[in-house]
Amino acid sequence: MSELPALPVTFRPGRTRAVLLTAGIAIFVVITTVALLLEQLGPGEKLSFVFTGALLFAVLALLARVKVVADETGVTVVNIASRRHLEWAEILQVNLRPGDPWVFLNLSDGTSLPVLGIQPGIAKERAIADARTLRALAEDRSQRDLP
Repeated sequence: MSELPALPVTFRPGRTRAVLLTAGIAIFVVITTVALLLEQLGPGEKLSFVFTGALLFAVLALLARVKVVADETGVTVVNIASRRHLEWAEILQVNLRPGDPWVFLNLSDGTSLPVLGIQPGIAKERAIADARTLRALAEDRSQRDLP
């Protein structure tokens, strides 16, 4: 990689995010419309339909929130239900092997952290490019931190 991007930089699965949010909105609208059109339903039943549609949208929105933000201090990984900030020195390796569902970070404490913000599902080429960029950033930052 010849030139690193200016920090901060955010990586997220754009197409997957668009599909999830569009599906969530469509599901909510369809379920709400059905609830309002079914005359035999009482107000409580209609409300439960709307609540179910909202709940399904919320789950899909939660799946769509994944991202990775790289800045001067390190990397913030936002997965489905968690957020973790890592300093550059904590990241030993950035992996995206063939068949992996997303990037994995090998950390200095001996653990591995899944990074759902870079996933090759719908946009494989983009995920590979993002993984390479994150790897180059981690290597560059770790070399800067050496004495």
